[in-house]
Amino acid sequence: MAEYIYVDNSNVFIEGKRIAAIKRGKARNMREANKNDVSDHSFRLDFGELYDFVAESNPNKVARALLFGSGISENDKVWQIAERVGFEAVVVNRNAANQEKKVDTGLVAAMVRDAYTKADKARDTISLVAGDSDYVPAVEILTRDGFNVEVVFWSSASSELKSVCSRFVELDKHLEALEY
Repeated sequence: MAEYIYVDNSNVFIEGKRIAAIKRGKARNMREANKNDVSDHSFRLDFGELYDFVAESNPNKVARALLFGSGISENDKVWQIAERVGFEAVVVNRNAANQEKKVDTGLVAAMVRDAYTKADKARDTISLVAGDSDYVPAVEILTRDGFNVEVVFWSSASSELKSVCSRFVELDKHLEALEY
């Protein structure tokens, strides 16, 4: 039994800042946090804790763990820290307008390729740490084809994504443990 982990760094970090803001009373709910662009900028994600949480504290069962994100440089400390705790960092450059591009599609491509070429659908688990609806088609295809696909994310995850995965694991109640 192996675990394949795919993390959208921006997705989990940005939503984590909003969940932290709500937990700390800066916004009443996610709707208010989104509407007023309220975030807790002191929130920092602990990659080691996230890795252990998704791997259910059994890193020996992790076959692959990819952290996708964008940045100015592949030498940013964020990526070095993530690699130190077990992630393969996949960093794409931002476009000319400083926008993140290619992260979702890169993550989906790697996840689907690994599912069909490496994973054992009867025994392995594919864990997606992301929450937006862009991931629905890939998760839906994989679950329909018999793969066990868990989505691990904040409560703000797309309801459609929650409905197509094999299991949804909410991070909100683990906020403090996942903070650096």
